[in-house]
Amino acid sequence: MPKDDYYQILGVAKDADDDAIKKAYRKQALRWHPDRNPDNKELADKKFKLVSEAYEVLSDKNKRAVYDQFGEAGLKGTAGGGGGGAPGGFPGGFPGGFGGAGGFPGGASFSFTSGGPGGGGFRPRHLQQFFGGSSPFAGMGMGGMGMDMDVDDDPRMGGAGGFFNGSGMRSPRSGGGPAAAIQRQLPVSLEDLYTGTEKRLKIGRKLIDGSTGRAVPTEKILTINIKAGWKAGTKIKFAGEGDEVPGRGPQDLEFVIEEKPHAVFKRDGDNLRASVQVSLLEAMTGFRRTLKQLDGRTLEVTGGANNRPAQPGSEIVLSGEGMPISKLPGKKGDLFVTVNVSLPTIVNEAQKNALRQAFGSS
Repeated sequence: MPKDDYYQILGVAKDADDDAIKKAYRKQALRWHPDRNPDNKELADKKFKLVSEAYEVLSDKNKRAVYDQFGEAGLKGTAGGGGGGAPGGFPGGFPGGFGGAGGFPGGASFSFTSGGPGGGGFRPRHLQQFFGGSSPFAGMGMGGMGMDMDVDDDPRMGGAGGFFNGSGMRSPRSGGGPAAAIQRQLPVSLEDLYTGTEKRLKIGRKLIDGSTGRAVPTEKILTINIKAGWKAGTKIKFAGEGDEVPGRGPQDLEFVIEEKPHAVFKRDGDNLRASVQVSLLEAMTGFRRTLKQLDGRTLEVTGGANNRPAQPGSEIVLSGEGMPISKLPGKKGDLFVTVNVSLPTIVNEAQKNALRQAFGSS
């Protein structure tokens, strides 16, 4: 047997089937690929070559049979006093070919499918089978971080090719381009948009567990500080706080302010609008109404005074009683109060005569 047992290198039992070997190889190749280990490239390069050598042998029934019976020496053609293998060239200790006919039954010979150092570096061709290229990270940016694979294939990678923090959960940084943001509406009352407030939201999300490689539901409390004067459509972004997407990393979570309807006030940009209902008599002789402002204060609205009747549909402006202007601290818009005049449903003859006399109509 070789110094490094191929079954141990891949982490499989000696009776492992083809599927188990493929899965183990993919896991180890992703783990030790030099592109993913820029700070320990020498060790990663060595490990990656050993992993590929092990797969080259164990994935081939003939090579595996010879290896099981004669070990590495049999593959080189030196077992049982047979002829030697071709001179070196395969990185990691194998010859460039598995040798000639000597050494094992039937005169079989084997050769690696991997290029040697003189052929542009270590590029096992079986990577094409798994990842569509000579690197599982090719063309993904960040040194190729990212790949198309099953979530269960690598408990550290979770199929997404990202980085992990000490807890075993993947941190927001990953390759393959950013995942699409998750957008959620956040209903907020007009009172809260007027005064500003703090909201604490419990969110559910799915992260890839570093020990199992599976998506695990988790919960987290997010705090949103809503500023006075924010408008509907304002977006609050939490980077990397959404679900973890294989090959893309965690999604950003984006809340969009949605203004709840109010029973009295309606927002109009930085202004507020409201209405009061008055009778015909009040419109002509004067009226007084109160409105409870969004911060709890009482506002007084008057009209029809000074011999000037309130016209139906006219507006009374209360300056500085609108919404706070978030970009201009201390400044507010105005409050526009529309006067709706209610006409009587029935007018008898005596009332009509009185009106004629009062207004000089014949």
